[in-house]
Amino acid sequence: MSTETVVEDNAAEPAPKRPTGAVLVLGAIGLLLLGAVAGVLLRMPLDETEKPAPGPVDIGFNQDMSAHHHQAVDMAGVALIASTDNDVRRLAYDILTTQQNQIGRMQGWLQLWGEPNQNIDGYMGWMVEDHGSGAHGHGGTAAAGHTMTGPVQQMPGMASQEEMTALRESTGPALDTMFLQLMLRHHQGGVPMLDYAAEHATTTEVRTLAATMSTTQAGESELITTMLADRGADPLPFG
Repeated sequence: MSTETVVEDNAAEPAPKRPTGAVLVLGAIGLLLLGAVAGVLLRMPLDETEKPAPGPVDIGFNQDMSAHHHQAVDMAGVALIASTDNDVRRLAYDILTTQQNQIGRMQGWLQLWGEPNQNIDGYMGWMVEDHGSGAHGHGGTAAAGHTMTGPVQQMPGMASQEEMTALRESTGPALDTMFLQLMLRHHQGGVPMLDYAAEHATTTEVRTLAATMSTTQAGESELITTMLADRGADPLPFG
């Protein structure tokens, strides 16, 4: 084969494709999750003899809030990639990175405790059971006025499959408004779980994390409400 032939063959090879924005975001999420879990494993002391064992509230909260956070991360990922509004993209980035990090912590604890990452019997059952303490037995009334009679199949504030599809198919200002509306309702739906875990979880780590989440999401909810008003849009009804 001649030198000219080799040059021509090499020139004909297609240039390697650059990763798309979606691939970069997904890659960042994966690295963030791995880092968060590794951080939990490194920070947790080996001697747990002086700490109380996690109770049903700790386990159930970590399972359910991980699932709740997953949808928020999905919505934020859509807005981060598709929105052209810098304020919306900034908010989406903050929610995505913060909640993905928190998922890593919660899943890391569940692994350390030898518990499954989700409860197949439904959600929020840990808010209605009498866990053997007067502080936990609450006659079936969950936090923030929500009355629970047992596990439910859908957590409050969660977007439906139809709403998620509509969000992914939206563009421009319509996408921005829908993202803000869905995220505000999503935050509102998580309040009962956050407040209940902050008060009733057995471990200090879970109580602290739930309280931190509640404070952060309250601030984000105020910001989102203002952003919706600036765009002439109303929040979605919550019930």
